[in-house]
Amino acid sequence: MKDLLLRDVTVLDPGGPLHKTCTDLLIVNGRLKEAGAKLPKGKAEEVRMEGLHASPGWVDLRAHFREPGEEYKQGITIGLDAAAAGGFTAVAVMPSTHPPVDHSTHVEALLQKAKGHAVRLLPIGALTQGLRGEQLAELHDMKKAGAVAFSDDLNAVRNNRLMLIALQYARNIDATVMAFAMDPEMAAQGQMNESVMATRLGLRGIPEIAETIHLARDLRLLEYAESRLHVATISTAGAVELIRDAKARKLRVTASVAAHHLLLDDGCLRGYDPNFKMMPPLRGAKDIEALREAVKDGTIDCVVSDHRPEDIDHKRVEFPQAAFGAIGLQTAYAAASTALKGRMSTLRIAERFCQGPRAVLGLPVPHIAVGEEMEITLFAPDRDWSFSEADIIGPAKNSPFVGQRFTGKALGVVAKGQVVWGG
Repeated sequence: MKDLLLRDVTVLDPGGPLHKTCTDLLIVNGRLKEAGAKLPKGKAEEVRMEGLHASPGWVDLRAHFREPGEEYKQGITIGLDAAAAGGFTAVAVMPSTHPPVDHSTHVEALLQKAKGHAVRLLPIGALTQGLRGEQLAELHDMKKAGAVAFSDDLNAVRNNRLMLIALQYARNIDATVMAFAMDPEMAAQGQMNESVMATRLGLRGIPEIAETIHLARDLRLLEYAESRLHVATISTAGAVELIRDAKARKLRVTASVAAHHLLLDDGCLRGYDPNFKMMPPLRGAKDIEALREAVKDGTIDCVVSDHRPEDIDHKRVEFPQAAFGAIGLQTAYAAASTALKGRMSTLRIAERFCQGPRAVLGLPVPHIAVGEEMEITLFAPDRDWSFSEADIIGPAKNSPFVGQRFTGKALGVVAKGQVVWGG
């Protein structure tokens, strides 16, 4: 990369020597060579932006790149490009591909495909063979190959004993199980949140208890196994209370929320736009308030994109036939920042994208210090802007945020000796 001089950067790096300073940063050969006021430009490319902030690199814990098997929807390289534009220097990808990532060779193939990109790919291995919930996958082998955690994504492990064994085995190999809290029978054929709005629209609802009853089971199994569990994308006030209680009882549990669940409610579905069809579904005002408060008080450890690209054939169809999910890597920070402004500081919001996810996976925090290789996210927390379809990287256009005004924008990343701007 060219030498880079970032002017008047506000550094947010708890534990780092430059934390809460406004300084120039001179980056040479990917490392911070010098920090200070009014550094000489020399041969460096100079960047000066209003409200420019830098933090250690953000990590997304939940994305789908559709490779192998459905590369036409996005693919690894384009997915990593979108992640960089969204401010992420690392992104964990789910194993629900075709075939599923349930073997060490699959993990190795993903890592090889992502090699050389500025953004680090973090493979999540399947918890059970073929994501079928019948027999554990080879967790130990996948971990040795580079898997950072294990999950069956949206496929609930119905068998209580198998889930218990998974938690116990994960404890023995110091691995994290990621669970999705949704009872498949109670949610069956549901299209949106169970609410007055669902009745008005004539759509079958997915009740809060579908999430909480499955979560309660997983927490009881976690307590018995004395293991570690991450609960992905909770969406209800009831789930927040269960997580809060579990943490008070010192269970080793963490939780995430999708950024869109902090900003959008089920009223967005009144136009039957499939881009608002999510899993878990968008909920009501009570749930949104509980989720925002849980992010603030740390009950929810991190905010994720829940990035799920789809093609036109799976989205621009009749609402009941449309696939669940939305792209979100480029807008995750903006959505969270807009939803949480006035409730949380810029620093605390950034921590839910950096320190929170890293703690879940046991990843170190790369500090911004002279002599260190830079893995940083650049962002402008007070920038007002609108997201347009022209901003979308890749073929999948299924965003609920086209035309949305935001406060807070991810600008790009510096990582692995590369600079990637998001535009």
